[in-house]
Amino acid sequence: MNELQLKYGCNPNQKPSRVYMANGSDLPIEVLNGKPGYINLLDAFNGWQLVKELKQATGLPAATSFKHVSPAGAAVGLPLTEIEKKIYWVDDDTELSPLACAYSRARGADRMSSFGDFISLSDVCDVATAKLIQHEVSDGIIAPGYEPEALEILKSKKKGNYAVIKIDADYVPEEIERKQVFGVTFEQGRNNAVIDENFLGKIVTKNTDLPESAKRDLMISMIVLKYTQSNSVCYVKGGQAIGIGAGQQSRIHCTRLAGSKADNWFLRQCPKVLELPFLDTIKRPDRDNAIDLYIGEDYMDVLEEGKWQNIFKVKPEVFTREEKRAWLDQNTDVALGSDAFFPFGDNIERAFKSGVKYVSQPGGSIRDDNVIEAADSHNMVMTFTGLRLFHH
Repeated sequence: MNELQLKYGCNPNQKPSRVYMANGSDLPIEVLNGKPGYINLLDAFNGWQLVKELKQATGLPAATSFKHVSPAGAAVGLPLTEIEKKIYWVDDDTELSPLACAYSRARGADRMSSFGDFISLSDVCDVATAKLIQHEVSDGIIAPGYEPEALEILKSKKKGNYAVIKIDADYVPEEIERKQVFGVTFEQGRNNAVIDENFLGKIVTKNTDLPESAKRDLMISMIVLKYTQSNSVCYVKGGQAIGIGAGQQSRIHCTRLAGSKADNWFLRQCPKVLELPFLDTIKRPDRDNAIDLYIGEDYMDVLEEGKWQNIFKVKPEVFTREEKRAWLDQNTDVALGSDAFFPFGDNIERAFKSGVKYVSQPGGSIRDDNVIEAADSHNMVMTFTGLRLFHH
């Protein structure tokens, strides 16, 4: 089959809509369940490339959670800590395969952004991963295959309408890619840059100590950025993206946005947050929203208006700004990637507030010296890759 009819395009008024192979060959996908939409497939194809490259670079199974053609999270299959299990809503007795760990991390880093996502897996979806997906709000999934029981679990989602796609893992696209905008056809060579340890390029800071864990995290950040709408930056720690800033017009806004998400990820691990006394009737998405509100600056308004009674068994103490800052100061050894050069040192100063120790960026700004100086002032390690990774 070389054509797949879609319900509509980006919006319901954009009809007709389809995907097809212009060269007449078969599509590299098989829809096993549901009916994926236009945006679903954009997420699926970008996400599949991302997890495939993550596995090639790290040797570990990988997963990503996509929303609106950018990843909300991405990770490789490292074991979860007990605290990570709690903040990702994983029960202690839940079976966790390496792929399930990757998915849990990818979904859990930014749970608000991942709500209603499209999932991509690097490996055959096993039962352990399917059982985790079963309890989350999601539009669909793409993977190179599915265990029979896992497929049945996924088919039961969304009243049987959950989109399940099988991708041909050996499919290689043509070297030239094309798209139309305003009736005009754009053409370019595919971005086939291989991101591995060699891609990290040269270290330009006084501190040159780059451990293997940092190399892994920097590679993850750059692969994530390769499939994130630009401008973009990505914070990574422990084998998972913890903050992604996508589609911003200025570099500093990317760094701030991603930094605030990385901060939220770490604040969720604070005992004061872990011990919030939720009502038993509050579901996961509502708990996520409540946690985000509690961590934020506006929670005093909720306490004063008495709205806490709809969420908690007892009135929680205020999480003060000073307490939050003291907790965030414990976050260290974070890696940060940027899809283009940092034009000013202010990006480094903001990154430092979120625990960044390792930085990778293309370099090439007329203010590189200023940016390196900022990194040196915080004893960071910075590498220049020499290659921009814009994605549009």
